This record gives sequence, structure tokens and C-alpha cells, in this order.
Amino acid sequence: RRAFTRPGAGPRLRSSGPSASIALRPPLGLESLVEEAAAAAAASAGFRLTAVRREPAVRLQHGVSGLEPLAWSEDHRVSVSTARSIAVLEQLSDVHGGGQEMVIHRTAVPAPAAACLLKVGPKKEVAECKEKFANSMDPTVSQTFMLDRVFNPEGKSLPPMRGFKYSSWSPLGCDANGRCLLAALTMDNRLTIHANLNRLQWVQLVDLTEIYGERLYEASYRLTKADAPRGELEDFSEFQRRHSMQTPVRMEWSGICTTQQVKHNNECRDVGSVLLAVLFENSNIAVWQFQLPFLGKESITSCNTIESGISSPSVLSWWEYEHNNRKMSGLIVGSAFGPVKILPVNLKAVKGYFTLRQPVVLWQEMDQLPVHSIKCIPLYHPYQKCSCSLVVAARGSYVFWCLLLISKAGLNVHNSHVTGLHSLPIVSMTADKQNGTVYTCSNDGKVRQLIPIFTDVALKFEHQLIKLSEVFGSVRTHGIAVSPCGAYLAVITTEGMTNGLHPVNKSYQVQFVTLKTFEEAAAQLLESSVQNLFRQVDLTDLVRWKILKDKHIPQFLQEALDKKIESCGSAYFWRFKLFLLRILYQSMQKAPSEVVWKPSHEDAKILISDSPGMGSTEDDQEEGTSKQASKQSLCDTGKGMDVDDTADDSLPQPSDIGGREPMEEKLLEIQAQIEAVEMHLTREHMKRVLGEVYLHTWITENTSIPTRGVCDFLMSDDGYDDRTARVLIGHILKKMNKQTFPEHCSLCKEILPFTDRKQAVCSNGHIWLRCFLTYQSCQSLVYRRCLLHDSIARHPTPEDPEWIKRLLQGPCTFCDSPVF
Repeated sequence: RRAFTRPGAGPRLRSSGPSASIALRPPLGLESLVEEAAAAAAASAGFRLTAVRREPAVRLQHGVSGLEPLAWSEDHRVSVSTARSIAVLEQLSDVHGGGQEMVIHRTAVPAPAAACLLKVGPKKEVAECKEKFANSMDPTVSQTFMLDRVFNPEGKSLPPMRGFKYSSWSPLGCDANGRCLLAALTMDNRLTIHANLNRLQWVQLVDLTEIYGERLYEASYRLTKADAPRGELEDFSEFQRRHSMQTPVRMEWSGICTTQQVKHNNECRDVGSVLLAVLFENSNIAVWQFQLPFLGKESITSCNTIESGISSPSVLSWWEYEHNNRKMSGLIVGSAFGPVKILPVNLKAVKGYFTLRQPVVLWQEMDQLPVHSIKCIPLYHPYQKCSCSLVVAARGSYVFWCLLLISKAGLNVHNSHVTGLHSLPIVSMTADKQNGTVYTCSNDGKVRQLIPIFTDVALKFEHQLIKLSEVFGSVRTHGIAVSPCGAYLAVITTEGMTNGLHPVNKSYQVQFVTLKTFEEAAAQLLESSVQNLFRQVDLTDLVRWKILKDKHIPQFLQEALDKKIESCGSAYFWRFKLFLLRILYQSMQKAPSEVVWKPSHEDAKILISDSPGMGSTEDDQEEGTSKQASKQSLCDTGKGMDVDDTADDSLPQPSDIGGREPMEEKLLEIQAQIEAVEMHLTREHMKRVLGEVYLHTWITENTSIPTRGVCDFLMSDDGYDDRTARVLIGHILKKMNKQTFPEHCSLCKEILPFTDRKQAVCSNGHIWLRCFLTYQSCQSLVYRRCLLHDSIARHPTPEDPEWIKRLLQGPCTFCDSPVF
């Protein structure tokens, strides 16, 4: 049953419940019922989803904890809140391996060893008050104090509070590497922000609970100076109030916004910033503003506290709306009693942002249905020809939706509920923000897909059931999350009932289900507005899986990609072509006959037989040589070397039986195509680097970029006829006159010639790898590497000009992945 509101304008709230919608529906005859059923069946058939299991399933070391324990970041990392840590699973689209399983890099954010004690006053006074309340003759005070885990996080007679309550990912581009930050809330109410700077270890950047407690202590636990002074800490109600005003319930990140910073010479420059809203038990909201990239406590710009006025707040979400190039923002807050409303947020010094004049109530009934999760999805209204916001909230076993639309008459609000989805309460909800599809799940292993369909008035939902028991067997579900581009659904599962009996032991697993077909993923990659392979890893992984299974690139994809390259020539499509060729190359290689990590006992016997004083036959020596060579080949492949370096080791030998010659020729042909595409991408990036050199250098300035070598390298190939490059090189050489600025080897001071785009070799044989962003030789022990180990880049130095530092912030020119 669906409910829709009557058309109308104006800022007033218009709502109708399911019963009202049935009363407004006209009586239908038999023919009308048949036509409606046929139309509904045709519509649902158009959205039919085939869920396929995707290996591997990742087993968790500890049980999950908190509400909404699963979250998927924009840079393709899945966080799972558990009783001891936050498990982080990073999805990679590996171009150097031939395995068909998903490639997952696993790290963890450990829970703090010490319990979090909120700062409610001086330590000595707090200890005396705790002793007083614990030994109080009034049982309402003593029992409330002893059983409240906010007051007693260490436990003592109760089990200690371990694990995480909630985690939230920031937008892409917030940490020092341009990736996502992780805000983590522990069960004992410690709110911290973490960053993964070296890919192996998570670093805590700031403890917001400690900073906020210090701010409240300095302000005497008053939000404004005009507030009347409160009671003393010895009063139990005041003791409770000071704890509730700094006990976080949820936290959510806003999108990246731009602020203006005044420099010393009174010039203004734009600086990126991000907001983190923290909802507390007493219904207050602290809005933190951080300058990007976020490095720690020094990056905190401001912290403002808003009073929401909602009793028993349970969840919040950001509302960000763009109308006529004007951006509006607000915070959507839900209550454990049922109401939902949007609060205005005034953003100081933020360019182009506006807010509401007063709060807007989306649902006001105190119907005792707790709001468990809220998602806000920006969409485009095809009938009104403007942008709109779809707010979806899980309330018990129902889904509350609200469509927000700004017209000339003001803010239009249409809302209703979708019923009949689950027989049990919804435990998790996630949304694909690209097309507005919403997924809900209950504990019994059933997932619902809700697809919004716009009507003249508001919208309706087509929904269908995904039975995970048909994919994984009998399971119970504890959380779901959809990937950034909507290709996968991650699910936390445990064993379900077997023969009517519950399992004795439960093991928590994160499993993956496909939501798109290969054809849909390929079409989305070809028509992408993002044009970045790294930001679409879930889609490229579906394409990778298909090519590795079929061992060929589908014809329609090849033809469509070639047309794109001919029509626009964007570097993105060249990188996509390189990706496809690399995967095709891996699919045709012969699989290794032994496990790479497994020690070989035969090698030890060969070493004994080859040792001095021991006889060995010619056959044994040949066998030992072949085994050592195969082992060396496997080790080289396992180190993550470039495809060009490992190609010769993994080619089938011509002496193999039956049709190996054509396969070898095919591999050599693909390898030549890979080299040609890589060379094209290298030349295009060289042109960009030379353009920056021409714009930003004087005649006699040494730019630390081998300008003359890059020019000579581009001009050395007679087959490369690019008029733009030749004109640019002519201008640069005229500007440089006869100055060359050659690079010198740091070991022997010999000149490093620019003959290879990947490495530099001096006359004495010293080899240095080249930075793929500036083409300078990396002659230091420390350098950076891209996520897929395609290439390396040097670290920026303090003496580098701004334009070189900007170049060094770029992603890999071959795979779009960030550089660490």
C-alpha cells in the first residue's frame, strides 16, 4: 500500500497516512484491477534483480557491536564495528593478479585500552561525588548511579564496555592523501578521528570527546554566557546533566565546502573545509568545522553547539540541497519516540551556503516508533525540472519517506510511509545515492530493494524481495551497506537455524552480493561523469571478474570504447583501455603450479646434491635449475612488479604440447598493445608537465624537472607526430636557449640521460626509478607508490614551488589510484 499527498504549494506540511490514502482511492472494477495488476507486474519485471554471491567471505574475529555496524566509504573501504576493534576491508581492483576473487586489503582500528571518563569537574571533586552517590541511602540515586554505564564505563561489578557503537566515513579528499577520514565512537562514549596514512596502520588524529569536555569545563558547562548558572556537582541531577551534554549518540560528516581565508597581504584564498555534526543525549548538536587536509588538533577551525529541542534523539543526517546555484544545508534529527525534523545550520565564512529560517517538522506524531536510520538522497525531479531531496527513515518495520522540493511558493514537503516490507523491525538501511535506490534488511535474512519512481505529485516506490537464504543458505543478517557506485551489497551474516535449531556457536562474516550485471557496470563506466577509475573500483571489479572468467573482452565493450576514444580522446578512456588489456593479459597467463608462499622441500635436496663433494647427475642438475627458475618467476610475480617486467617469465614455452604457439603470439600482441597505451598516457602527461614548466618558470630557473630530457624523449620518436607537442617544445627550447640543467647521479656525479620513461641509468650503471608525476629521478631511499604499484613518485620538498607541489598531489597516470 502506498500513500501520496495532494498537489499544492506553500511551505506548510502536507501528509497523509496509509489509511487516508485508501479512503481517497476510488473503487475499482474487475477490469481495472486486472489492468493495475498487469501494469504492476510489468513495472516490477523491469527492475528485476539477480543477486549473485561474490567471493571471498571475510570472517570477523569478534562479534559486531552497535547500531548500523557496517559502512562503505567513497574510497571503497568497508568498516565493521566489532567488540574489540573496527575491521576495515579495502576493496582493490588488482591488475597484477589472475585470481577471480575480490582483492581485499584488511586493517583494523583497535579500541582504546583505557576507559573513557567524561570530564564533569575537577578530579578530586568528581571522585568524592561518585563515592557519595554510590553509598547513598536513596536507592533511586545509588542504583541509578551504579547501573549507568556512562557514569561507570570501567564496569567493576559489571562487564567492561568494550567495542564500538558507531563509525562514519568522511567525504573523499579529507586526509593528507586525499582519502576519507574515519570517525569512531566507542561504547564508552569516546569520539575520535582516525586516518590511514601508510595503508598498514591507522593513526588517531584527535580525541574530540576530550577537547569538547575541556571546552565545557572552561565555560562552566553553559552553552552561552547568558545562561543562568546551574547547581553544584554534588546535586545528582546536575551530575547527570553534565554527563548527558557530552555523551554522543551519532555523528555524521557533511560534504566538502569552501571557506575564505584572509592572508597576511589581505588577499583572500579559498580553503576546503568539512563539518562533523555530533548528536548528544541531551538533544544538543555540536558542529565541528575542520580545515582540509585534516592533520589533527591544529586543523579545528570552530565548534558551535545547537539546541535541537527533540527529546530522546536517536539519529541524525545532513540535508544538503542545491537550488538555482544556491546551496542550502541543515540537519535532519530523528527521535526514539517518532518525530523527525530539519534544523537550520548557520555556516559562518562558508561561500554560497544558506540555511532555513526556522526548523521544518517532517513527522510530528509521538507514535513510539523509534527512528533507527536516516538517509538523505539528492535527486532530479523529471516533472518539475529541478533538483529535490528524498529523505528516507527506518521506523520499526516501516520506511518513512519525505520529498523536499523548493518552488516559487516555498518549500514543499510530501511524506508518507511504505508498509508491508518486513515482518520484523528493520535492523539496517543503506542507499545508493546515484539513483536513489534504498535497501533495507531485517534480522531474518531478507533484504528489500526500494526504487523511487516519480509521479506528477510526489513519488512511489517499486520494491522487491532479495532472499539471502537463496544466495548464502540459512543466515541471520546484522547490517548491510551498498558500494559507492551501487555494484555490490555488503552483508554481515551469522548462521541461521538448521532443522529448527539455533546454532551453538556464531561466526560473524562479511559477505558480498552483486547488484549489477557486467553489462550495466560497463555501460556506467563508459558514460561516467566522474571519469576516474579509482572512484569506481566496484564497477571495474565486476568488469575484471567477467574478463577473467571468459578470457576475452566482449566485442560490444571494445567497439564502444574505441568510439569514445575516437570522438573525445579523453585520457580516462585510454586508462580504461589499459585496464582491460592488463586484465586480459592476466587471464591468458598460465596459472602457477604451486603455491607461492609454500616452502619447497625438493629445493633443499637439490642444494645438498649440488654441494661440493656430492655427486649429481645431469638430469638432477637440469631439474634443479628448472625448479629454481620457476620459483624465481613466481617470487617476481608475487612482488607486484609491472606487467612489462613479469611478462617474459609467465609466457607459455614454445616447447609445450598442443597449440602453445598461438597463445604466445596472442600474449605478445596484448603486451605490445599495453606498451602502446602506456606510452600514449605517458606522452599526454609529459605535455601537461611541459605546459606547467612553460607557464611557471623563468629562463634561468632550474625547476627540478628534467625539461630538456622530456623534450628530447618526445621528439625522439619519428612516428609521434603531435603538432601541439612540437609547438610547445619549440617555445620551451627557445625560452631555455642553450641551458640544459642535466640531472646528476648522487653516487658518482655522472649525468643521468633521459632514455627511459620509467628509470634513469648513469654511465656507471647506477639505476634510479623516475617519478611518474615530474619525471625526475628518485634518488632518495624514501618515495611514494601508487595503490596498485603501477609507478612511484617522489615526496615534495619545502623548496619546491607551489605548481610542482600541485603536480605531486596528482593520482597515478595509469590507474587513477592515489599515491602513498
